[in-house]
Amino acid sequence: MNSSKDVGLPSIDGFDHINRYMDKDHGVIAAKILPGEYYVTQEDELITTVLGSCISACVRDKVSGVGGMNHFMLPETTADKLKQGNEAVVGNATRYGNFAMEHLINTILSNGGKRKNLEVKVFGGGKIIPTLTDVGLKNIDFILEYIDTEGLALLSQDLGDIYPRKIIYFPKTGKVGMKKIKDLHNDTVIRRERQYFNEIKNSPVEGEVELF
Repeated sequence: MNSSKDVGLPSIDGFDHINRYMDKDHGVIAAKILPGEYYVTQEDELITTVLGSCISACVRDKVSGVGGMNHFMLPETTADKLKQGNEAVVGNATRYGNFAMEHLINTILSNGGKRKNLEVKVFGGGKIIPTLTDVGLKNIDFILEYIDTEGLALLSQDLGDIYPRKIIYFPKTGKVGMKKIKDLHNDTVIRRERQYFNEIKNSPVEGEVELF
């Protein structure tokens, strides 16, 4: 697999850390994102990831074609913490989801996208980790409420179920390819999500994001 250096620099600053390579099947550069990452492009590229309990929002300006995709999960909020009156934990979870979405949208808008032209497709939230029984559902509830609250145009969704999903997104056209992985021969997806979940479990969201 080629590195980002082999396929040139990303069209938008700030994404040098993202794994990019030439996808021979589609004949375009592909950016592969992991939990906690996002990628935005102005070029004819594809963005790909594999989701378990996490959510990916595919967002683009339907006129200019600038768009991107994120891959996120909310931190834990449990009934016990709610009973203890720990509003900070709940607020942090909501802020974390807002943070993930607004970073993606802000980057699109700051590179020529217009809010009135944005269209969204969302995927993920599968129940694939038995010990995190409701994390996928919480992610689903968040993303649908966020889209509704922000008045964004939701074109399609494939959420829930028990299977991981492989997503391929083409921001220029808005086309999404999705495959449910029903025969998972390794625990890579589960291991990555457990690690990501543990990393964000008690981590505060640093700073505020201005949505413009």
